[in-house]
Amino acid sequence: MAFYDLVKTDREALVLQISTRVDHDFQTENKENMHRYFSDGDTYIRKTAYLAVGRIYLANVSMRSLIIVALHELFSDTDAKVRQTVVNAAGEIGKYDFNAVIHFFDQGLFDSHHSVRNAVIGSMKKMGEKNPAPVLDWSRRYLHHPDKEIRREICHGIELRGRNYPEDILPLLRELQFDKTKRVRWTLVHVLGQIG
Repeated sequence: MAFYDLVKTDREALVLQISTRVDHDFQTENKENMHRYFSDGDTYIRKTAYLAVGRIYLANVSMRSLIIVALHELFSDTDAKVRQTVVNAAGEIGKYDFNAVIHFFDQGLFDSHHSVRNAVIGSMKKMGEKNPAPVLDWSRRYLHHPDKEIRREICHGIELRGRNYPEDILPLLRELQFDKTKRVRWTLVHVLGQIG
């Protein structure tokens, strides 16, 4: 049964169960439950799991290195849903501690599966709202990357920050204004439209 097919009380119980089991995995240095939830076909199960990772990381300073190690191990999984969920979990952590998870984004930008690359974009958006300085500094490194898709993803990823703080991203967008790739320019126009 899908997450939103459940009644509200059953969803709340499932959220608690997932959070408890993910926490147990970290406590026991196991990844069985995390892998099960990270690979689930239901987007909302995966979301519940990655939100739980973010909450556990924030609340348990002593477990942070174990959490990063577990995510790193899961990030090598052949299942794109697992890698996508790792990036989303890293995005939750990156809202507070971007330096701890920067390597997930460095790798995720180049993942072979579009869902993982899209998770990088989504994570950039949410991290840019809460922790913009390191995210924008990191983004700047990829603005002139030889791969047009990397430039496009970076442009798209900084969009949300620009809606409320255009002054933060306009200098970065200005660097793309003469990009020779139509797809990058279209993304630039879209982002400018969203912040205008």
